[in-house]
Amino acid sequence: MLTDPLTAAIAEAEKLVATAPHIRSEQDLIEGYGYLAGGIAACVHAAWAHSTTHPVFLTGTGPYAKMGLDNPDTLYWGAAVRDDAEYVVTGRRGTTCDLSFQILAGNYTDANVPGNVTAFDDRALNIAADGTFEVRFGPGPADPDHNYFTLAAGSSQLVVREVYSDWTQRRGIHRIDRVDTLGTPAPEPTHADAVRRYERAGRALLSRVKTWMQFPEWFYLQLPVNTVTAPRRTPGGLDTQYSSVGHYELGDDEAMILTVPASDAPYLGFQLGSLWYISLDYLHHQTSLNNTQAQVDPDGMVRIVVSQRNPGITNWVETLGRARGILQFRWQRLDREPTAADGPVAQVVPFDRVAQSLPFHESNRITPQDWARRIAARQNAIADRMLG
Repeated sequence: MLTDPLTAAIAEAEKLVATAPHIRSEQDLIEGYGYLAGGIAACVHAAWAHSTTHPVFLTGTGPYAKMGLDNPDTLYWGAAVRDDAEYVVTGRRGTTCDLSFQILAGNYTDANVPGNVTAFDDRALNIAADGTFEVRFGPGPADPDHNYFTLAAGSSQLVVREVYSDWTQRRGIHRIDRVDTLGTPAPEPTHADAVRRYERAGRALLSRVKTWMQFPEWFYLQLPVNTVTAPRRTPGGLDTQYSSVGHYELGDDEAMILTVPASDAPYLGFQLGSLWYISLDYLHHQTSLNNTQAQVDPDGMVRIVVSQRNPGITNWVETLGRARGILQFRWQRLDREPTAADGPVAQVVPFDRVAQSLPFHESNRITPQDWARRIAARQNAIADRMLG
């Protein structure tokens, strides 16, 4: 049957999920099955929307189709490009704290991180007073003064990220066109095209599952548990993005206190991830904080409590029953290199010592009613910017 390559890939991917080495509980397995469902949906969608002649921006990750330790503060779009063609991206800048562009050569795989051809944020662009812009990518020589950037040999993906330091910031508008095909109809699909697209979806699904199961092993799990690194450039990431990473393992009677200076960076975000290398549920729970959402203490420090049980403080980040997981800080739109002094410090304490371990505990406390309002604000903001 036409769909056999996809159904075979789904069956193989299910086995990979069911036998993942990090599974310790029924919760881990159920989360894996949900992760698989999102991957199937995203890969089928991408395979049938993919076009080398008439590219469009697609999002491969979101609240219900997660991958790659997706950042709850970021909207991601990607389009396939060729290094011998020219593309124009037109849009209107939103009010978000960051808008960035990245050209990659190759794909993320379980053996390779793709090469970073170029990466820049909108400060490198000439943008009109009304927020509109036009940027071109092609094989010609770079001309940043006229918003032209070179697609070096091997360029295969254009990734656009819109980063929110405030979840009520206005979303931008972005469109991609291939210059030599704009105004012409896309070719009608043939039976051979349908065969190739089901095969493409199957390959993409297996690659997606295998790839992101490797990333925790490469970049997190070899670090000492319950520690975080000093800020460093994000592997395969943006030139202006730094990250501090780690992994935790906490008992129900323990909590981790992360202390980090309130940053001068336009964006500082923290999130928890599961060992499937995806974000935890950020829609109905506070599993992430950024520099707008987090409470800052009078001494200029942000103190985050990571725990399963509710300590009754504003900066509680919920583990949702996961005894193990990933810790990730990100700084973006930096114009200086952060030092270890800009980074976080981790401390594990008994849960019943959280109050004594917070120097401003009285001002950190939050009522159940105010907590419910924080969660409602998250739910409303995600519905407005991610689900519309």
